[in-house]
Amino acid sequence: MSLAATLDAAPDTRAMARDEMAIARRHMTGFPVVMAAWGLGNLAVWLSLWSLVLLGVLPLWAGFLIAIFNVMACYHPSHEAQHSNYALHGRPLRWLNELIGYVSTIPMGLPFKIARITHLDHHTYTNDPLRDPDYGNKAPNWWRAVLGNIAKRQPGRPNVYGAVLRAKIAAGDQAAKRAVLEGMAQNAIYLSILTALAWSGHAIEAALLWWLPKQIGSTYISLFLSWFPHHPMEEQGRYRNTRHFHYGFGNVVALGIETHIIHHLHPGIPLNRQRAVFNEMRPILAARGCRLDET
Repeated sequence: MSLAATLDAAPDTRAMARDEMAIARRHMTGFPVVMAAWGLGNLAVWLSLWSLVLLGVLPLWAGFLIAIFNVMACYHPSHEAQHSNYALHGRPLRWLNELIGYVSTIPMGLPFKIARITHLDHHTYTNDPLRDPDYGNKAPNWWRAVLGNIAKRQPGRPNVYGAVLRAKIAAGDQAAKRAVLEGMAQNAIYLSILTALAWSGHAIEAALLWWLPKQIGSTYISLFLSWFPHHPMEEQGRYRNTRHFHYGFGNVVALGIETHIIHHLHPGIPLNRQRAVFNEMRPILAARGCRLDET
């Protein structure tokens, strides 16, 4: 491209950037009430299953199905907290941001601080084979992604997220060290509760209300939050490392991830507002060469 053509194109690029940011800022204002209610409400439903099932009010099979849904739905509210979307550091509601981050993922047993550190690395190094902690989810198709996710959780398999944290700790990262200690404590509590339930004669309830839903839901979350929006995980540019796709069973079943491209461009926009942002921003995304309307 000639210098004259470059100079002619530059103002359009700057104008698109201004328009994109103007749209994004309009949707970043206000407290994300929907996501906060989602996180705390979903946890309340899951906790209620225990008393309802143990008292015989709700059949165990029904509790099992609801618990799977609870695990599938529990990550997004914590994800907002990972990006400090409820309140930034130093703001009055910062405690609520951290509370939602910690408690909303109890059904899937995911330590909040570990999730935050590794997820922010994912944003920084999206699709980088050496530095993106989620790159291990790369697979040629969805069912291979599911099998790969299950295989990674088996004893003795390499833990990519653990390797990332160990490297940070070796480099003197105290936040990573605290996150690992917290994660170990949380996992010990989780295993202790399961053990206590088993010893008290409720091993089946523990398995069907927590352990197995955790396995199923975690695999589902990995598929839709990692594999689908980034497949085939080959490009690393800001406007190319994530895609907009159409899922045959709809955006709700896809956990709202069809428009995940908006999240990577502007993480401060809550999940429930991303569809509206995408519709408004679509001409700009198309002009930027984004991956749109893939299947």
